[in-house]
Amino acid sequence: MEEVKIEVYHKEEKVTTTLYVEQLSENKFRMIDNDFCNSKLTLGTEFETKINEEKKHEITKITKESEFITRRFGLTPNHKESDYRMLGEELTKRGGFWQVDLGSIATVNIPKNFEFDIDQVIKELDLKLVEITD
Repeated sequence: MEEVKIEVYHKEEKVTTTLYVEQLSENKFRMIDNDFCNSKLTLGTEFETKINEEKKHEITKITKESEFITRRFGLTPNHKESDYRMLGEELTKRGGFWQVDLGSIATVNIPKNFEFDIDQVIKELDLKLVEITD
């Protein structure tokens, strides 16, 4: 698949974001990370778009939901980045994905067959994360 950069206009938020995605066909794409502005566009989600008057993509339909469990957390300054990185590296080793946006919001994509309880791991690492829900 070809990785491309597209600009997606979110009507509800009235904001445009730049996404790097896999292009599956002329107007069909697959997410390769998570969209900070649209919590439905997470790793592995496939969607179709149309081009609006401003030459931006607008999502018309999500054709396949992500196979990952996606959760967002607010990072606290009480911990060093290396503490969070341990969690992210463990997740990545086991087929998951994580990213940090704006330096303080972590999005994790957990495989459905993940062998660890992510909440237990967070507790054991004593990371006082606050989950962000829609």
